[in-house]
Parts: sequence; structure tokens; C-alpha cells
Amino acid sequence: MNGEEQVYRFVIGPEDSGRRMDAVLAGLMEDCSRSYLQKLIEGGSVQVNGAENRTKKYAVKEGDLVELAFDPPELLSALPEEIPLEIVYEDDDLLVVNKQKGLVVHPAPGTPSGTLVNGLLHHCEGRLSSINGVVRPGIVHRIDKDTSGLLVVAKTDLAHRGLAEQLAVHSMTRAYRALACGNLKAEEGTVDKPLGRDPNNRLRMAVAARDGKRAVTHWKVLERFGTFTLMEARLETGRTHQIRVHMASLGHPLAGDPVYGPKKDTLKANGQMLHAWLLGFIHPRTGEYMEFQAPLPAEFEQVLEKLRRETK
Repeated sequence: MNGEEQVYRFVIGPEDSGRRMDAVLAGLMEDCSRSYLQKLIEGGSVQVNGAENRTKKYAVKEGDLVELAFDPPELLSALPEEIPLEIVYEDDDLLVVNKQKGLVVHPAPGTPSGTLVNGLLHHCEGRLSSINGVVRPGIVHRIDKDTSGLLVVAKTDLAHRGLAEQLAVHSMTRAYRALACGNLKAEEGTVDKPLGRDPNNRLRMAVAARDGKRAVTHWKVLERFGTFTLMEARLETGRTHQIRVHMASLGHPLAGDPVYGPKKDTLKANGQMLHAWLLGFIHPRTGEYMEFQAPLPAEFEQVLEKLRRETK
């Protein structure tokens, strides 16, 4: 492997044993397209247990050490692109976007274009906060590629600093709708478990008692389907994959989650069933509290309607 490349190493756990190499990598490297990862595999950029593996259909085994190399994201830059965006609110300081499922937030290896940032640069004619550099201009917080819903984006550095401060002190209101596997016993609860990088797989997050950062998720049941539960999750903190890891730690991973969920996706959800439906914050210039809601995507509603028919 080229010494100038960035190398990711992870150990295959029991939950991924027997799955295809490209499918496992696609679940872990959420900002990279599956076709790009397949090219990396076929090009010799992936090693398994120290040996080059060019077979994308290779069935990984528990304990396999997988190493993946590619150019670091710092080499990337973002260019304006005309991409359809659902703008919920906009003024001179910021805008609120309802991100569709499958849209990557900012450029990354394998996804240098076609991201939310590319669309924002076109829509805002380049007028975005510069605090996060050329790859993530305006991005104050992010949601995963296959999570849909609301994001606030900063146009100015003043707005960015004000919004980032609210995130830091946990005063921003963020609520999600999620479909969890299984039937949660209680009607509501709180998960207060620290999260950190999985020591065996740096691309996954895990409950980490030692070096983890405090993470708190408040949840309540909205509707029960027997084998699945529709729930609301409110973030007190905002760690990477927080809701997904916390619910998996309770034995109720999110339906369709390729990383923390069950091997078989019986709903054919094509990604975790998670939607950021409510977002509230204090406007950094006016001091006014603002709150926005985004309805569930049609795909999410269709799954719920199917479950309702089956449980009648």
C-alpha cells in the first residue's frame, strides 16, 4: 500500500461474519459509494489478514483484520453543483435543510461530488461559513447518509459560532423518529452510556466505559407493531451514531441499520429507519427561538403503513 495513503484497520465481528466484503465496507464507510469501494477492492487497496484481497464477494470471517487505504479527505475540495434541495427556512445568516435519505453531507473519498455541500455552494452562491474549511463549509452538525431530516447550515462565521456553542452546551433541540427492531418493554426511557470508537474497528462506534464521551438519549414509544416499534428519540448530546448505538445496546437496533442492526433486513429498508423530524435553536443574530418540523419521508411512511396492515 502507498505510504501516502490513509489506512483504516478494523476487525470483523460476529455480526458481520459471512457477509460480502463490499457490503461490509459500504456499511462502515458511510460517506463512500459502494461502487467506489468495489473499485478499491479490485484495485488492490484492501488487505485481509495482511494479504491483498481483490474479491468484492469475499465472505469475511469473524476475527479477520481488514485494512483499507485511500487518499485522505484533506486532498478534496467542494465545487458548486445544481442539486435539488428542500430548503425549509433561509435568511442572511443561516438556512435549514430537510436532507433526503442517501445524500452524503460533505465530500469524502469516493464521494467527491453530489453531496449536500455541493448543492449548498450552488444555492448560496458560495456564501457559507468558512470555519470548517473547503470540504465542509457551513456545516455545523451532520447526519448520516441514510438518515433523513433537518440540518441547520451557517452562512456566516458569526452564525456558525453561535450555533456551534448551542451544540456544545446541549441547548439545541433535536428529536428523531426511528423504527426499532423488537418490542420495547417500557413506554419510555433514557440511555446514558458513554460512546467511543470501537477498539476493534475504528469505523464503528461502541459503548466505551473508559475513553468514551458522555452520551444521553431520551426515548419514548409512539406505536407498537410486535416485531418493530416506532419511537421518538431526543438527543441531549450529539455523538456519532448515538441513537443507532444506544438502541443497539438495548437489544433493539434500528431497522435497516447496516452497521449495528441485524444481518437480515426483513423490511428491505436500504439503510437505517431514522429521521430527524424536529430541530430547534436560538437564532445567533436575533436571539429568537426557532423550531422546525419535517414530516416522515414517503418511504418511511410506506413501511409503517405495511406494518399497520400486518398487525391488524
